[in-house]
Amino acid sequence: MNPNQDSSHHRRKLEHLEIALKQPVQFKEVSTGLEKYRFVHQALPEIDLSAIDLSTSLFGKHLSAPLLISPMVGGIEEAVQINRNLAIAAQKLGLAMGVGSERCLTRSPELVQTYQVRDVAPDILLFANLGAVQLNYGYGAAECLKLVRLIEADGLILHLNPLQEALQEGGNGNFAGLIEKIKAVCSELPVPVVVKEVGYGISEEVAQKLKEAGVAGIDVAGAGGTSWSEIERLRASNSVLRKAGEFFGGWGIPTAESLLMVRKAAPGLPIIASGGIRNGIEVAKAIALGADAVGMAIPLLQAAVNSPAEVVDYLNTVIETLKIAMFCIGAANLSELKYTPFLRKSQGE
Repeated sequence: MNPNQDSSHHRRKLEHLEIALKQPVQFKEVSTGLEKYRFVHQALPEIDLSAIDLSTSLFGKHLSAPLLISPMVGGIEEAVQINRNLAIAAQKLGLAMGVGSERCLTRSPELVQTYQVRDVAPDILLFANLGAVQLNYGYGAAECLKLVRLIEADGLILHLNPLQEALQEGGNGNFAGLIEKIKAVCSELPVPVVVKEVGYGISEEVAQKLKEAGVAGIDVAGAGGTSWSEIERLRASNSVLRKAGEFFGGWGIPTAESLLMVRKAAPGLPIIASGGIRNGIEVAKAIALGADAVGMAIPLLQAAVNSPAEVVDYLNTVIETLKIAMFCIGAANLSELKYTPFLRKSQGE
């Protein structure tokens, strides 16, 4: 990476982090859709609260609760402690974690320290991460495997972000023929490959293509949480892109709708629900709608800036709320929650 590229990369990553932490970048015109659902309270649950089992297995690894700390940061010095704080929390609670995009590592390998967390989280389900569009810009299975091995990951997340790339100055907009390259990576890598959006959802049609390409799982990353079009709008110096970004406040598939679409298209595939999920009741709703695990990002990022203890506290509240919600509908484990008859769409929806 030449000095100008290096400087541009650092500035972009730092701006993304600062805007996400300090600016109001939540979707304003789209919600997750989870508020349209409610649980039917069971006053006689017929189970023991203390015996509720939140554990699950995801891609061959045991999780104490069905939670993934979604990919967020990496490639800048500011990410070192954030990622380590997130990983310490994941290790303590027995959860999964993904790191931010590792694209920079093939040209700036010294930045690997900003992603490495195995020394503090030896047992967690850990995902490497790369923008899928990079497969059209010189990356292939060999480079993907290198990114996995550099951080001793258990799998790889390929993220899809066409809207973000389109609104980003100098963004990579060549998504042509990408599905065949995703298929090649899935077939050649010895670890599971999960494909996710970055906050605009996966449609039924895309889920079908991904299933046929051989992905190990899909993270829907629906609309309703952090808006990357808003982040790119706030950092744009190009007035045309900045103005164009204003029109995408209502763009995307709400998380609940995307989850149902993906589950329909890929009924046997592990599905992760993410996108604006903030508490244990929303986690419960996502699982009841068909998710196998749930990803969370921005509230954990805000906590991780301060300490691993704050991350643990936030996640413990999520876990306890999930457990109480399950108790109040008589679901003793995640399988019973996933197939509960007690999730209903609210009247008028």
